[in-house]
Amino acid sequence: MVIRIRRPILALFLVLAIMTLVNIAQFSLFPVIKSAVSSQMGRKIPVYSVDVPDKRVSVTLDATWGAKQTADLLAVLDKHGVKATFFLAGYWIEEYPDHVRMIASKGHEIGNHTYSHPHLNSLDIESIKKELNRCSDMIENLTGTRPTLFRPPFGEYSNKVIEAAEACGLETIQWDVDSLDWQNLSASAIQSRVLSRVQPGSIILFHNNGLHTVEALDAVIRELKSRGYEFVPVSSLLLEGNTYVDHTGRQRLRSSAGTASRSEV
Repeated sequence: MVIRIRRPILALFLVLAIMTLVNIAQFSLFPVIKSAVSSQMGRKIPVYSVDVPDKRVSVTLDATWGAKQTADLLAVLDKHGVKATFFLAGYWIEEYPDHVRMIASKGHEIGNHTYSHPHLNSLDIESIKKELNRCSDMIENLTGTRPTLFRPPFGEYSNKVIEAAEACGLETIQWDVDSLDWQNLSASAIQSRVLSRVQPGSIILFHNNGLHTVEALDAVIRELKSRGYEFVPVSSLLLEGNTYVDHTGRQRLRSSAGTASRSEV
C-alpha cells in the first residue's frame, strides 16, 4: 500500500520545517547579535572607581590654574610616601614647565587634561584628538613619558569623547570622590567630605591650586592610612586583563561567562 502525500500538505510541512530552522538559528545567534548591538549602540562609560580586592585608592590633582600650592602639595605627598596622578592642561604646562618636570621628578604620574580645557562634547572627533595629542606631545617632550590616562574637562564625556581618547592611546578617568576644593571649602569641610565618601578602589579628585587643598590632603592621607588604606597612582589602581566598566563607572574583572561589556549594562 502506497501512501500519497498531497502537494498542499507537503508545502505546509516544508513551511513549518523552515520556520523551525529559522527560530533555532535566531535563538542560537541571539547572544551574539545582542553583544554586537551592545558594543555598537551601548553608552561607553569611563572609569570612576575600581573593584580592587584590597584597600588601595588613588589621589588625583587637576592642574588648570595657578601653581602657588604645587611645591607644598609635593612636600605633603613626599612626607607620606604617596604617589599621585596629576592631570595637566596644556596651557598650564606652557606656563609652568618647571613644575611639570618637578612633578615627574618626584615619581608622580602625569595624565592628559586636554590642551585648552574645552567642552569636548561641542567639538568634532578630529578636534578632540588635536586637543589630546597636543597635550600628550607637550608632556612627553618635557618628561620623556607619554601619558596613558585622560581626564575630560568638567567631567563631560560622550561616546565620541571616549572613542577619540582611545584612538589617542588614552584611558578616560573620572572620579567617585569629589573634594570640592575648588569651591574654597575649609580644610576640615574637605576632609569630612572625602572621608565620608571614600571606599576601596576610589579615585579622589583634588586640584593643584585649591585654597585649602594642601592642609586637607595632609589630613586625608594621614587618616586614611590609619584606616589601612594604601595610595597608588591611577595606572596602578586599574585592573589588568579582561575588564569592563559597569553602569556605575566601576571597573571590574569580566567573569568567565563574559556577559558584560565596557558599555553600560
